[in-house]
Amino acid sequence: QGQLVESGGGLVQTGGSLRLSCASSEIPFRFNAIGWYRQAPGKQRELVATISESGSTNFVESVKGRFAISRDNAKNTVYLQMGSLKPEDTAVYYCNTIPPLQINARVYWGQGTQVTVSS
Repeated sequence: QGQLVESGGGLVQTGGSLRLSCASSEIPFRFNAIGWYRQAPGKQRELVATISESGSTNFVESVKGRFAISRDNAKNTVYLQMGSLKPEDTAVYYCNTIPPLQINARVYWGQGTQVTVSS
């Protein structure tokens, strides 16, 4: 429905880079803290990067120095620039508000975008 649409994933070799995009036709990102989450097979979803309304950013320790998060207010899009990728970064990546968006009392997730890092 356009609330959260992730794109940009793919297959990349170890050490490679990808840029993920998160767009929404419903949620004004400049007025919300936005996070990139990921879920690897058999693991719980984890929050890896956040950008606040003011633009301050935070990262989980495992991606610090390798990932960057940014926001384009004109395009209402949040990006996750990933570099020096490792096989352990393989996961489905999702964006969402912080806390995650709820619709009809249920947490809403977009379709996500698959990132696969080959060794």
